[in-house]
Amino acid sequence: MTSAPGARIGLVVNPVAGLGGLVGLKGSDGAEVQRRALALGARPQAVARAALTIGQLPPDVEVITVDGPMGAAAARAAGRPARVVHHSTGEPSTAADTRAAVRALVAAGAGLLLFCGGDGTARDVLDALGPEPRVPVLGIPAGVKMHSAVFAVHPRAAAEVAAAWAAGRGVRLTAAEVVDRDEAALRAGRVSARLYGRLTVPVLPARVQQRKTGSSGPDPGTPAGLAAEVAERVGPGGLLLLGPGSTTYAVATALGAPGASLTGVDLLRLGPASALGPGHADGLATAARLLIRDARADQLRALPTTPCIALSPIGGQGFLLGRGNQQLTPELLRAAGRERLLVLATEAKLAALAGRPLLLDTGDPDLDDALSGHVRVITGRRSGAVYRLSA
Repeated sequence: MTSAPGARIGLVVNPVAGLGGLVGLKGSDGAEVQRRALALGARPQAVARAALTIGQLPPDVEVITVDGPMGAAAARAAGRPARVVHHSTGEPSTAADTRAAVRALVAAGAGLLLFCGGDGTARDVLDALGPEPRVPVLGIPAGVKMHSAVFAVHPRAAAEVAAAWAAGRGVRLTAAEVVDRDEAALRAGRVSARLYGRLTVPVLPARVQQRKTGSSGPDPGTPAGLAAEVAERVGPGGLLLLGPGSTTYAVATALGAPGASLTGVDLLRLGPASALGPGHADGLATAARLLIRDARADQLRALPTTPCIALSPIGGQGFLLGRGNQQLTPELLRAAGRERLLVLATEAKLAALAGRPLLLDTGDPDLDDALSGHVRVITGRRSGAVYRLSA
Protein backbone atom coordinates (compact mmCIF):
# COMPACT_ATOMS: atom_id res chain seq x y z
CA MET A 1 0.00 0.00 0.00
CA THR A 2 1.51 3.32 -1.07
CA SER A 3 1.03 6.22 1.32
CA ALA A 4 0.04 9.74 0.42
CA PRO A 5 3.02 12.09 0.02
CA GLY A 6 3.94 13.69 3.33
CA ALA A 7 2.01 11.21 5.49
CA ARG A 8 3.32 11.75 9.00
CA ILE A 9 2.32 9.73 12.08
CA GLY A 10 3.12 10.68 15.63
CA LEU A 11 3.76 8.07 18.34
CA VAL A 12 3.60 8.50 22.11
CA VAL A 13 3.92 5.57 24.52
CA ASN A 14 2.90 5.39 28.16
CA PRO A 15 5.69 3.05 29.32
CA VAL A 16 3.91 2.01 32.52
CA ALA A 17 0.56 1.22 30.89
CA GLY A 18 -0.66 -2.26 31.75
CA LEU A 19 1.72 -2.81 34.67
CA GLY A 20 -1.12 -3.78 36.98
CA GLY A 21 -2.58 -6.44 34.72
CA LEU A 22 -0.37 -9.44 35.44
CA VAL A 23 -0.51 -8.81 39.18
CA GLY A 24 -4.27 -8.30 39.44
CA LEU A 25 -4.30 -4.61 40.38
CA LYS A 26 -7.15 -3.62 38.00
CA GLY A 27 -5.11 -0.77 36.50
CA SER A 28 -1.80 1.10 36.55
CA ASP A 29 -2.78 4.68 37.37
CA GLY A 30 -0.65 6.46 39.97
CA ALA A 31 2.95 6.15 41.14
CA GLU A 32 2.07 4.10 44.22
CA VAL A 33 0.18 1.48 42.19
CA GLN A 34 3.06 1.31 39.72
CA ARG A 35 5.58 0.78 42.54
CA ARG A 36 3.40 -1.95 44.00
CA ALA A 37 3.02 -3.65 40.62
CA LEU A 38 6.78 -3.69 40.07
CA ALA A 39 7.33 -5.04 43.58
CA LEU A 40 4.92 -7.89 42.78
CA GLY A 41 6.92 -8.80 39.70
CA ALA A 42 5.16 -6.89 36.92
CA ARG A 43 7.22 -6.01 33.86
CA PRO A 44 6.53 -3.18 31.38
CA GLN A 45 4.83 -4.31 28.18
CA ALA A 46 3.83 -1.09 26.42
CA VAL A 47 7.04 -0.54 24.44
CA ALA A 48 6.81 -4.04 22.93
CA ARG A 49 3.14 -3.51 22.10
CA ALA A 50 3.92 -0.23 20.34
CA ALA A 51 6.81 -1.85 18.47
CA LEU A 52 4.42 -4.46 17.08
CA THR A 53 2.40 -1.64 15.50
CA ILE A 54 5.25 0.58 14.34
CA GLY A 55 7.10 -2.29 12.73
CA GLN A 56 4.18 -2.94 10.36
CA LEU A 57 3.66 0.62 9.10
CA PRO A 58 4.44 1.30 5.42
CA PRO A 59 8.10 2.30 4.95
CA ASP A 60 7.20 5.55 3.19
CA VAL A 61 5.30 6.91 6.23
CA GLU A 62 7.32 9.29 8.40
CA VAL A 63 7.15 8.50 12.11
CA ILE A 64 7.80 11.27 14.63
CA THR A 65 8.03 10.50 18.30
CA VAL A 66 9.39 11.16 21.79
CA ASP A 67 12.78 10.08 23.06
CA GLY A 68 13.38 7.01 25.22
CA PRO A 69 10.61 4.64 26.36
CA MET A 70 7.91 7.17 25.42
CA GLY A 71 8.42 6.38 21.74
CA ALA A 72 11.94 6.05 20.34
CA ALA A 73 12.56 2.75 22.17
CA ALA A 74 9.56 1.18 20.43
CA ALA A 75 10.74 2.36 17.01
CA ARG A 76 14.22 1.02 17.71
CA ALA A 77 12.81 -2.35 18.84
CA ALA A 78 10.81 -2.52 15.59
CA GLY A 79 13.84 -1.58 13.47
CA ARG A 80 11.92 1.41 12.23
CA PRO A 81 13.44 4.88 11.61
CA ALA A 82 11.69 7.60 13.61
CA ARG A 83 12.45 11.29 14.11
CA VAL A 84 12.51 12.48 17.71
CA VAL A 85 10.75 15.84 18.03
CA HIS A 86 10.24 15.96 21.78
CA HIS A 87 12.33 15.07 24.83
CA SER A 88 10.65 13.74 27.96
CA THR A 89 11.55 14.88 31.45
CA GLY A 90 12.87 11.46 32.43
CA GLU A 91 11.61 8.27 34.04
CA PRO A 92 9.11 7.37 35.25
CA SER A 93 6.86 9.29 32.87
CA THR A 94 3.77 11.06 34.17
CA ALA A 95 0.41 12.16 32.78
CA ALA A 96 1.92 15.63 32.34
CA ASP A 97 4.68 14.11 30.18
CA THR A 98 2.07 12.44 27.97
CA ARG A 99 0.14 15.69 27.54
CA ALA A 100 3.31 17.63 26.69
CA ALA A 101 4.38 14.97 24.19
CA VAL A 102 1.00 14.99 22.45
CA ARG A 103 1.10 18.75 22.02
CA ALA A 104 4.67 18.59 20.68
CA LEU A 105 3.81 15.90 18.12
CA VAL A 106 0.82 17.87 16.87
CA ALA A 107 2.95 21.02 16.63
CA ALA A 108 5.52 19.04 14.62
CA GLY A 109 2.90 18.18 12.00
CA ALA A 110 1.58 14.76 12.94
CA GLY A 111 -1.45 14.05 10.77
CA LEU A 112 -2.40 11.02 12.86
CA LEU A 113 -1.45 10.41 16.47
CA LEU A 114 -0.89 6.87 17.73
CA PHE A 115 -0.83 6.55 21.50
CA CYS A 116 0.01 3.35 23.36
CA GLY A 117 -1.69 2.84 26.70
CA GLY A 118 -5.09 2.34 28.28
CA ASP A 119 -8.10 4.43 29.26
CA GLY A 120 -6.02 6.64 31.55
CA THR A 121 -3.68 7.46 28.67
CA ALA A 122 -6.68 8.20 26.43
CA ARG A 123 -7.82 10.75 29.01
CA ASP A 124 -4.38 12.39 28.95
CA VAL A 125 -4.53 12.62 25.15
CA LEU A 126 -8.01 14.13 25.35
CA ASP A 127 -6.80 16.69 27.91
CA ALA A 128 -3.89 17.65 25.66
CA LEU A 129 -5.97 18.05 22.50
CA GLY A 130 -8.93 19.80 24.08
CA PRO A 131 -12.65 19.52 23.26
CA GLU A 132 -12.12 20.05 19.51
CA PRO A 133 -9.16 17.84 18.49
CA ARG A 134 -7.22 19.05 15.44
CA VAL A 135 -5.91 15.61 14.48
CA PRO A 136 -7.33 12.08 14.56
CA VAL A 137 -5.93 9.65 17.12
CA LEU A 138 -5.86 5.89 17.55
CA GLY A 139 -4.97 3.87 20.63
CA ILE A 140 -2.57 0.94 20.55
CA PRO A 141 -4.02 -1.24 23.33
CA ALA A 142 -1.59 -1.75 26.20
CA GLY A 143 -3.54 -0.95 29.36
CA VAL A 144 -5.37 -3.09 31.87
CA LYS A 145 -8.76 -1.45 31.33
CA MET A 146 -9.61 -0.30 27.81
CA HIS A 147 -13.31 0.41 27.66
CA SER A 148 -13.08 3.52 25.46
CA ALA A 149 -13.96 3.26 21.76
CA VAL A 150 -10.64 4.82 20.68
CA PHE A 151 -8.48 1.67 20.59
CA ALA A 152 -7.67 -0.75 17.80
CA VAL A 153 -8.64 -4.30 18.66
CA HIS A 154 -5.00 -5.42 18.50
CA PRO A 155 -1.59 -3.77 17.91
CA ARG A 156 -1.52 -5.31 14.43
CA ALA A 157 -4.97 -3.86 13.75
CA ALA A 158 -3.66 -0.42 14.74
CA ALA A 159 -1.03 -0.75 12.00
CA GLU A 160 -3.72 -1.73 9.47
CA VAL A 161 -5.84 1.31 10.31
CA ALA A 162 -2.84 3.68 10.32
CA ALA A 163 -1.64 2.35 6.95
CA ALA A 164 -5.10 2.79 5.43
CA TRP A 165 -5.28 6.34 6.81
CA ALA A 166 -1.85 7.15 5.36
CA ALA A 167 -2.95 5.84 1.94
CA GLY A 168 -6.26 7.70 2.10
CA ARG A 169 -8.24 4.52 1.50
CA GLY A 170 -11.24 3.00 3.21
CA VAL A 171 -11.03 4.96 6.47
CA ARG A 172 -13.82 7.03 7.93
CA LEU A 173 -13.37 9.43 10.83
CA THR A 174 -15.76 9.25 13.75
CA ALA A 175 -16.15 10.85 17.17
CA ALA A 176 -15.41 8.07 19.68
CA GLU A 177 -16.07 8.11 23.41
CA VAL A 178 -13.33 8.24 26.03
CA VAL A 179 -14.47 6.56 29.24
CA ASP A 180 -12.56 5.49 32.31
CA ARG A 181 -13.28 3.57 35.46
CA ASP A 182 -12.41 4.43 39.02
CA GLU A 183 -9.54 2.03 39.76
CA ALA A 184 -9.92 2.30 43.55
CA ALA A 185 -13.57 1.32 43.19
CA LEU A 186 -12.63 -1.58 40.91
CA ARG A 187 -10.19 -2.91 43.50
CA ALA A 188 -13.02 -2.78 46.02
CA GLY A 189 -15.26 -4.74 43.64
CA ARG A 190 -17.40 -1.80 42.52
CA VAL A 191 -17.79 -0.77 38.88
CA SER A 192 -17.97 2.98 38.32
CA ALA A 193 -17.40 4.49 34.87
CA ARG A 194 -17.51 8.05 33.57
CA LEU A 195 -17.62 9.61 30.10
CA TYR A 196 -14.83 12.19 29.73
CA GLY A 197 -15.30 13.33 26.15
CA ARG A 198 -14.70 12.29 22.55
CA LEU A 199 -11.71 11.96 20.26
CA THR A 200 -11.72 11.77 16.46
CA VAL A 201 -10.70 8.24 15.45
CA PRO A 202 -10.01 6.64 12.03
CA VAL A 203 -12.08 3.50 11.67
CA LEU A 204 -11.85 0.38 9.55
CA PRO A 205 -14.57 -2.26 9.92
CA ALA A 206 -13.82 -4.72 12.75
CA ARG A 207 -10.38 -3.22 13.44
CA VAL A 208 -11.37 -0.59 16.03
CA GLN A 209 -13.13 -1.71 19.17
CA GLN A 210 -16.57 -0.73 20.40
CA ARG A 211 -17.15 0.97 23.72
CA LYS A 212 -17.92 -1.46 26.53
CA THR A 213 -21.61 -1.61 27.33
CA GLY A 214 -23.11 -2.25 30.74
CA SER A 215 -24.82 -5.47 31.70
CA SER A 216 -28.16 -5.97 33.32
CA GLY A 217 -26.98 -9.42 34.38
CA PRO A 218 -27.86 -12.85 33.08
CA ASP A 219 -31.43 -14.08 32.82
CA PRO A 220 -32.69 -15.36 36.19
CA GLY A 221 -32.45 -19.02 35.30
CA THR A 222 -29.15 -18.85 33.42
CA PRO A 223 -26.41 -18.89 36.13
CA ALA A 224 -27.45 -22.29 37.52
CA GLY A 225 -27.60 -23.75 34.02
CA LEU A 226 -24.20 -22.35 33.08
CA ALA A 227 -22.75 -23.49 36.40
CA ALA A 228 -24.09 -27.02 36.00
CA GLU A 229 -22.64 -27.27 32.50
CA VAL A 230 -19.26 -25.92 33.67
CA ALA A 231 -19.22 -28.34 36.61
CA GLU A 232 -19.82 -31.25 34.27
CA ARG A 233 -17.06 -30.12 31.88
CA VAL A 234 -14.52 -29.60 34.70
CA GLY A 235 -15.42 -32.70 36.67
CA PRO A 236 -15.49 -33.47 40.42
CA GLY A 237 -12.51 -32.11 42.28
CA GLY A 238 -11.25 -30.20 39.26
CA LEU A 239 -9.62 -26.78 39.29
CA LEU A 240 -11.46 -23.92 37.60
CA LEU A 241 -10.28 -20.41 36.83
CA LEU A 242 -13.10 -17.88 36.43
CA GLY A 243 -12.38 -14.63 34.61
CA PRO A 244 -13.93 -11.27 35.53
CA GLY A 245 -17.45 -10.14 34.72
CA SER A 246 -21.05 -10.38 35.84
CA THR A 247 -21.70 -13.67 34.03
CA THR A 248 -18.77 -15.51 35.62
CA TYR A 249 -19.50 -13.91 39.00
CA ALA A 250 -23.04 -15.31 38.82
CA VAL A 251 -21.63 -18.72 37.91
CA ALA A 252 -19.26 -18.62 40.89
CA THR A 253 -22.18 -17.85 43.18
CA ALA A 254 -24.23 -20.68 41.68
CA LEU A 255 -21.27 -23.02 42.24
CA GLY A 256 -21.21 -22.12 45.92
CA ALA A 257 -18.37 -19.54 45.97
CA PRO A 258 -20.12 -16.26 46.89
CA GLY A 259 -16.84 -14.59 47.90
CA ALA A 260 -15.56 -14.55 44.32
CA SER A 261 -14.43 -11.31 42.71
CA LEU A 262 -16.56 -9.42 40.20
CA THR A 263 -13.53 -7.82 38.54
CA GLY A 264 -10.71 -10.30 39.09
CA VAL A 265 -9.59 -13.82 38.20
CA ASP A 266 -10.52 -16.45 40.80
CA LEU A 267 -9.41 -20.05 41.32
CA LEU A 268 -12.03 -22.55 42.49
CA ARG A 269 -11.95 -26.26 43.24
CA LEU A 270 -15.14 -28.14 42.51
CA GLY A 271 -16.57 -30.48 45.10
CA PRO A 272 -16.95 -34.26 44.94
CA ALA A 273 -19.49 -35.89 42.68
CA SER A 274 -22.02 -36.29 45.46
CA ALA A 275 -22.05 -32.51 45.99
CA LEU A 276 -22.65 -31.68 42.34
CA GLY A 277 -26.14 -33.09 42.31
CA PRO A 278 -28.24 -33.46 39.17
CA GLY A 279 -27.27 -30.12 37.62
CA HIS A 280 -29.63 -27.62 39.19
CA ALA A 281 -29.14 -24.71 41.60
CA ASP A 282 -29.86 -26.65 44.81
CA GLY A 283 -27.50 -29.44 43.86
CA LEU A 284 -24.69 -26.95 43.18
CA ALA A 285 -25.08 -24.97 46.40
CA THR A 286 -21.94 -26.41 48.01
CA ALA A 287 -20.13 -27.61 44.92
CA ALA A 288 -17.05 -25.35 44.84
CA ARG A 289 -14.48 -23.84 47.19
CA LEU A 290 -12.73 -20.53 46.52
CA LEU A 291 -8.96 -21.15 46.66
CA ILE A 292 -7.54 -17.85 45.38
CA ARG A 293 -9.45 -14.59 44.99
CA ASP A 294 -8.03 -11.99 42.59
CA ALA A 295 -5.22 -14.26 41.48
CA ARG A 296 -1.92 -12.92 40.14
CA ALA A 297 -0.01 -14.40 37.23
CA ASP A 298 2.79 -15.66 39.49
CA GLN A 299 0.27 -17.52 41.67
CA LEU A 300 -1.19 -19.20 38.61
CA ARG A 301 2.26 -20.16 37.33
CA ALA A 302 2.88 -21.97 40.62
CA LEU A 303 -0.16 -24.26 40.30
CA PRO A 304 0.79 -27.96 40.20
CA THR A 305 -1.76 -28.69 37.44
CA THR A 306 -3.34 -26.59 34.70
CA PRO A 307 -6.95 -25.66 35.48
CA CYS A 308 -9.88 -25.23 33.15
CA ILE A 309 -10.47 -21.56 32.33
CA ALA A 310 -14.00 -20.16 32.05
CA LEU A 311 -14.40 -16.73 30.46
CA SER A 312 -17.25 -14.55 29.29
CA PRO A 313 -16.79 -11.82 26.64
CA ILE A 314 -17.08 -8.14 27.51
CA GLY A 315 -20.51 -6.82 26.62
CA GLY A 316 -20.58 -4.67 23.48
CA GLN A 317 -16.86 -5.10 22.75
CA GLY A 318 -16.74 -8.89 22.51
CA PHE A 319 -13.25 -9.20 24.02
CA LEU A 320 -12.61 -12.63 25.50
CA LEU A 321 -8.89 -12.27 26.27
CA GLY A 322 -6.66 -9.24 26.73
CA ARG A 323 -8.97 -6.78 28.50
CA GLY A 324 -8.90 -6.95 32.29
CA ASN A 325 -7.71 -10.58 32.45
CA GLN A 326 -4.01 -10.25 31.63
CA GLN A 327 -3.26 -12.53 34.59
CA LEU A 328 -4.06 -15.30 32.13
CA THR A 329 -0.66 -15.31 30.50
CA PRO A 330 0.15 -16.81 27.09
CA GLU A 331 2.08 -19.58 28.87
CA LEU A 332 -0.96 -20.54 30.95
CA LEU A 333 -3.30 -20.37 27.96
CA ARG A 334 -0.99 -22.57 25.89
CA ALA A 335 -0.84 -25.12 28.69
CA ALA A 336 -4.63 -25.12 29.00
CA GLY A 337 -5.20 -25.41 25.27
CA ARG A 338 -8.53 -25.12 23.53
CA GLU A 339 -9.88 -28.18 25.34
CA ARG A 340 -9.68 -26.46 28.75
CA LEU A 341 -10.99 -23.07 27.56
CA LEU A 342 -14.70 -22.70 28.38
CA VAL A 343 -16.48 -19.73 26.80
CA LEU A 344 -19.68 -18.64 28.56
CA ALA A 345 -22.24 -16.21 27.17
CA THR A 346 -25.97 -15.76 27.21
CA GLU A 347 -27.73 -15.90 23.88
CA ALA A 348 -28.63 -12.23 24.35
CA LYS A 349 -24.95 -11.27 24.72
CA LEU A 350 -24.01 -13.10 21.54
CA ALA A 351 -26.93 -11.56 19.66
CA ALA A 352 -25.84 -8.07 20.74
CA LEU A 353 -22.52 -8.58 18.90
CA ALA A 354 -24.46 -8.68 15.61
CA GLY A 355 -22.11 -11.26 14.11
CA ARG A 356 -18.87 -9.57 15.18
CA PRO A 357 -16.32 -12.13 16.44
CA LEU A 358 -15.17 -12.70 19.99
CA LEU A 359 -11.80 -10.95 20.19
CA LEU A 360 -8.35 -12.13 21.30
CA ASP A 361 -5.39 -9.96 22.31
CA THR A 362 -3.27 -12.14 24.59
CA GLY A 363 -0.01 -10.25 24.07
CA ASP A 364 1.32 -13.10 21.92
CA PRO A 365 0.32 -12.75 18.24
CA ASP A 366 1.19 -16.38 17.46
CA LEU A 367 -1.10 -17.57 20.25
CA ASP A 368 -3.86 -15.24 19.05
CA ASP A 369 -3.61 -16.85 15.63
CA ALA A 370 -3.57 -20.36 17.12
CA LEU A 371 -6.70 -19.73 19.17
CA SER A 372 -8.57 -18.06 16.32
CA GLY A 373 -11.33 -20.01 14.65
CA HIS A 374 -14.67 -21.37 15.77
CA VAL A 375 -15.37 -22.37 19.35
CA ARG A 376 -18.32 -23.88 21.17
CA VAL A 377 -19.89 -21.26 23.46
CA ILE A 378 -21.83 -22.50 26.49
CA THR A 379 -25.14 -20.62 26.66
CA GLY A 380 -26.89 -22.76 29.28
CA ARG A 381 -27.45 -26.28 30.52
CA ARG A 382 -27.07 -28.62 27.54
CA SER A 383 -27.16 -25.66 25.17
CA GLY A 384 -24.52 -23.84 23.17
CA ALA A 385 -23.61 -22.06 19.97
CA VAL A 386 -20.67 -22.17 17.60
CA TYR A 387 -19.03 -18.75 17.38
CA ARG A 388 -15.89 -17.29 15.86
CA LEU A 389 -12.77 -16.18 17.77
CA SER A 390 -10.46 -13.67 16.07
CA ALA A 391 -7.47 -11.42 16.78
